[in-house]
Amino acid sequence: MTHINEHKRIHLIGIGGCSMSGLASILKNRGCYVQGSDRAESPFTGRLRQLDVPVFIGHSADNIGDCDLIIYSAAIKPDNVERVEAERRGIPQLERSVALGQLTEGYPAVIGIAGCHGKTTITSMLALICEQGGPNATVHIGGFVDFLNGGVRLGAHDMFITEACEYVESFLTLRPTVALINNIDNDHLDYYGDMEHIVAAFKKFAALLPENGLLIGNGDDCRVRALMEGHAGRKLTYGMKDADYVPGNIVYDENGCPAFDVMFNGKKLFDVQLQIPGEHSIVNSLAAVAVARDMGAGDGCIRAALNSFRNTRRRFELYGERNGVKYYHDYGHHPSEIAATMSAASKMKHNRLFCVFQCNSYTRAKTLFLNDVTCFNLADETLVPDIYPGREKDDGSVHARDMADAINRGGGHAVYLGTFENIRDYLDAHASAGDLVVTIGSGDVYIQTRKLL
Repeated sequence: MTHINEHKRIHLIGIGGCSMSGLASILKNRGCYVQGSDRAESPFTGRLRQLDVPVFIGHSADNIGDCDLIIYSAAIKPDNVERVEAERRGIPQLERSVALGQLTEGYPAVIGIAGCHGKTTITSMLALICEQGGPNATVHIGGFVDFLNGGVRLGAHDMFITEACEYVESFLTLRPTVALINNIDNDHLDYYGDMEHIVAAFKKFAALLPENGLLIGNGDDCRVRALMEGHAGRKLTYGMKDADYVPGNIVYDENGCPAFDVMFNGKKLFDVQLQIPGEHSIVNSLAAVAVARDMGAGDGCIRAALNSFRNTRRRFELYGERNGVKYYHDYGHHPSEIAATMSAASKMKHNRLFCVFQCNSYTRAKTLFLNDVTCFNLADETLVPDIYPGREKDDGSVHARDMADAINRGGGHAVYLGTFENIRDYLDAHASAGDLVVTIGSGDVYIQTRKLL
């Protein structure tokens, strides 16, 4: 099989994505010539150009030039013109997750951060711990992190920390020495089909650990807990209760940000005042504590990093204020993520709470948002635009009105409004100073949120 170490001129198709751009940065740092293409600009393409990585906008057979290896993201299909040209010319090709797995092989310590929700935040916290005096690890993050001006931290060659994504089982290309599982949920059903196959994939991931490896898991999650109980190797747990690492003396400020003591097996280690809201932020920070202490970071360094941590972009990010109404955006696209975001928002000082939810993909609408939809119930009103198609085509089997009806059946208060122009008019008519608007989704709602402002 083709190995990434055998090549020095590499073309990445889909280079503007968070993970792909991080790969490009790491490869360039290793001395490779790196270039790539994508269909549109992104914050990552701008950062790559600052690093003198050529980026083509639009796909063309000519883009490949004299490169001798192609790396492509999972979204890039075999009929992409650049992949077709590479096939014609006999240029070897690697899928992103395979390339990432090969990259990590040279590191004695590989830490994989897995779970259906929270990976980006936990990995970003670990990157900040490294920045502020922890181990000089290379860190690969699936989001844009302001303090890194991108999604990667370039460190030494003895420790590699990366998000371990469960989509299409891509995390099985890694060989972790430490594996963290934050939760196991019913996401990516277009690939897995059912929860049984999702759980099986996470079991395979845990089984990748060597004999002296460490499995760290969220004890609050029943599926993670069951997996941990069946694991024979070293293990640590964290969570809100009944775990090795738990919080004590929790207090929330008027922005919904928690202060708490970090407790390890009943003993207080240090206190933390987070600058990010919600109970899920407590759990994510405890995950980072468990990993950081195992990799040798000092408690003072961990505390300082967590106290100063700000969310990565599109994770409960303040976008602005209009007519005295504050607008936040969150990338959440699964009911569990949405429930956590709405819980965090509800703890903030506000009058009325509006949620704007754009579902990304018809498959997700059908599998997650037509039955037992209660994740929006903390909002006074949920405003629903049309479904963002993503990579799918509309077959007419589901409509955003169906999701609004399901939210109302579940005890929420939803209104279908179709367009963001309609939503802006609705908010201008119904929202008042002191209210809070949270836009949620993984489609183009982050762009549309600017229109609301």
